Amino acid sequence: MAPILRVSDLTVTAPDGATLVEGFSLVARPGETVALTGPSGCGKTTAVLGLLDALAPGTRRVRGSVRWGDAEVRPGRRARSWRRTHTGVLTQDPAQGLNPLSTVETAVREGGGARAPLAPLLESLGLDAEDVLRRRTHTLSGGQAQRVALARAVLSDPPLLVLDEPTSGLDAAAVALVAREIDRRRARGGLTLVVSHDPEFTAAVADRVIALSPSAGRPGVSPPRAVGSGRTAPRPAPVAPDEADGPPVLRLADVGVGHPGRPLLERVHLDLYPGELVAVTGPSGSGKSTLLRAVAGLHAPASGRILLHGRPLAPTVGARDRTGLRAVQFVAQDPAGALNPAHTAASTVARPLRVLRSLPAADARIEAAALLDRVGLDPAVGHRGPGALSGGQRQRVALARALAAGPDVLLADEITSALDPGTTAAVLDLLRDLCGTGLTVLVATHEPGVAARADRILTVEGRALRPRSPEPRRTETTHARP
Repeated sequence: MAPILRVSDLTVTAPDGATLVEGFSLVARPGETVALTGPSGCGKTTAVLGLLDALAPGTRRVRGSVRWGDAEVRPGRRARSWRRTHTGVLTQDPAQGLNPLSTVETAVREGGGARAPLAPLLESLGLDAEDVLRRRTHTLSGGQAQRVALARAVLSDPPLLVLDEPTSGLDAAAVALVAREIDRRRARGGLTLVVSHDPEFTAAVADRVIALSPSAGRPGVSPPRAVGSGRTAPRPAPVAPDEADGPPVLRLADVGVGHPGRPLLERVHLDLYPGELVAVTGPSGSGKSTLLRAVAGLHAPASGRILLHGRPLAPTVGARDRTGLRAVQFVAQDPAGALNPAHTAASTVARPLRVLRSLPAADARIEAAALLDRVGLDPAVGHRGPGALSGGQRQRVALARALAAGPDVLLADEITSALDPGTTAAVLDLLRDLCGTGLTVLVATHEPGVAARADRILTVEGRALRPRSPEPRRTETTHARP
């Protein structure tokens, strides 16, 4: 079959002139599934946005051509018309593309195919159509938002479907449903481009895998260098709740969370001790993220109390004093929505150093650069805003910002979802090092490798949190799925 998409010598630069993608070329045919892989920050998403002519402001395609069939897709009006009529796109941060006040039905209908029935499509992606269709999109979990955005992208059965990290925030069962949808497209002759860090997923769905390598000297693409290596503190032995020496740093007493008319978790009792890394697992939409947001003061609990060092912690972030704000820090599942687009990475990390730790501006800048380096980012990344960063880079900037406050408790929601396996291992090494100094980490995750690094694993069953025995310790972490 003749090629339908030809990309030749595509080159993209950042606002500061740095080359993000150089000489990217691709030839793809109808019915193919082509996966782009490579380390975080190597330019996978930028290459795809470049061929779609959908780059962030200031980021420019300076060379190269894109052809669809026999016609060249020129940047500007022609590219916009082509995107509307021929493509469906699932972005790396799908929640950002959903109007929080729209119902799920309205959001999916934006994908065209107005007469197509929605319930069968949503059910095929593992969503309860009767439950979600009338809900506002802001009440969805990260995994549910991911699948709603996917439903919108595939509703009109576009000739070209672009999926950027389609498995982030999804449990293994939901990942299998996404793979099945890709197989359906292949049978119908649709071309699918997949950007992913998940090696097992790409091996299962892709006809071809193209591995992108970072250009030499490109800012922000430091090789995964084991962030914690050389600084590894002795790992404390796991602390059983009934054997802990001393009071917990954080206590959840009879806490319930949910949305109006939709309870998610009820009567949660949890003690977290200094130096612990505790993982919360469970299906998408079961309440993991909502529980972390409640502890962070971003979602008022429906019931119960949260105690920090034995003292009640105000239920909302606006009511917390500076001590409470500093002591409990949150890294959101959606870093694009959590980072101010007007601030550079360096100023984002420096702000809590000045506001919560009262460092002088000059000292804060030095410490911010050190924190960016500690999470594996090149210092040059500090001069860029979120729009010029990859998803994995944004995730690490959000982590550095949380660590800048010097917290007692770090809440991490799918903290590795946009990271390649090597960087994932390095970030988890860093967290283990910090736990050795007394930091307490509560992480919500679907990744078996992440949960395997925890001292304790709690699983959502029904509306309760139940303990599960950790798997045997591993020396490395991957994005492998069962």
